[in-house]
Amino acid sequence: MSKQSDILFVAQLEESLNSSTFVKLALGNYKGKEEGLKQLYIKPVVIKNKKMLAFNFRYQTRDIFKNFSEEESLTLIKNYINEGFNIATLFTASEESILEKTVKGTFRLRTAALTQKKEVNLAHDKEKKRLILAKDNIYLKELGLTGADGVVFKNGQDKYKQINQYIEILSSLIKEFPVGTINNVVDMGSGKGYLTFALYDYLLNHQQKANVVGVEFRRDMVDLCNAIAGMASFDQLSFVEGTIDSYDNDQINLLIALHACDTATDDAIYKGIKANAELIVVAPCCHKQIRREIEKGKAKNELNFLTKHGIFLERQAEMVTDGLRALILEYFGYKTKVFEFVSDVHTPKNVLVVGIRNKEQGATNKDEILQKIKDTKAYFGIGYHHLERLFSL
Repeated sequence: MSKQSDILFVAQLEESLNSSTFVKLALGNYKGKEEGLKQLYIKPVVIKNKKMLAFNFRYQTRDIFKNFSEEESLTLIKNYINEGFNIATLFTASEESILEKTVKGTFRLRTAALTQKKEVNLAHDKEKKRLILAKDNIYLKELGLTGADGVVFKNGQDKYKQINQYIEILSSLIKEFPVGTINNVVDMGSGKGYLTFALYDYLLNHQQKANVVGVEFRRDMVDLCNAIAGMASFDQLSFVEGTIDSYDNDQINLLIALHACDTATDDAIYKGIKANAELIVVAPCCHKQIRREIEKGKAKNELNFLTKHGIFLERQAEMVTDGLRALILEYFGYKTKVFEFVSDVHTPKNVLVVGIRNKEQGATNKDEILQKIKDTKAYFGIGYHHLERLFSL
């Protein structure tokens, strides 16, 4: 057995990338220093006509998705093999290779030909099968995305892609529950209703009829969307005038809040947790409350060299805000996932925070979570977090 098995394995990976025969890579049995990390799955993607690799980091309570160039990916994979993962499985179009670290710290490599060749799927986004079809779609036409012929207008292509990616993400989350579980849906801050209509459409055609409500404070948007819902014969879809804070409903299975500004996202999460919603999905926006707290607290820590710059402070405030939100969701018994929603081409606010309610009510490590929240606030000089205050934690 060669001591260079790990080098040979990486060479096989590099060759599969160069020859476009790479299908996927799975890394498991993690024993490294990164807390909560369990597995890593990697597959090829094409983004803006450039070949890249999509990384799915699977943690104990969340998934994180990132895309890297092939060159960056090879460096990361080498590091993870040498410093954390004890088993790696490479699938190419014709072979399967398994690299295992032995108890002595050496590597063992096994390669076998596949009985049936695997397909390498590098189809461009335009070739994907859409969950929301444009043809004969009344609401997309009335919302100004398509013509009477069902063809998406050039200036509506990005929005149409965004809608379909959103439904792809939500459909994968909804499938984690028994059919019929998600029957009361509230979209907080529904705006013009693009995504609210699409979700109702998906549920109607792939699961069962569900009551879907869009909450929007602009009366003209509410009237427009209700009129279009009538035209589409979506009889269990309605839009109501109001704010996230003022809307009350304790019968929510799925709560959505996309780009609710600043603490409005906290208000939405609060409403979802109070209603014991099975699924909470938010795309936070404008993290002003925590940024003001950080600026006011002026805590001295190892990140001062970063946070003295406004743009870095803004990004730090975003991560701290959403990190605390994830902790609070976990405190109330939700498994959390944090991942990219859509690319910056569509919207600069592209992080999705997901809470999936566990069957058991509440976390078993509540004291530990509360201490983590307390320590984080102290480290960054934060007096309070709005969601934390809503629950009086």
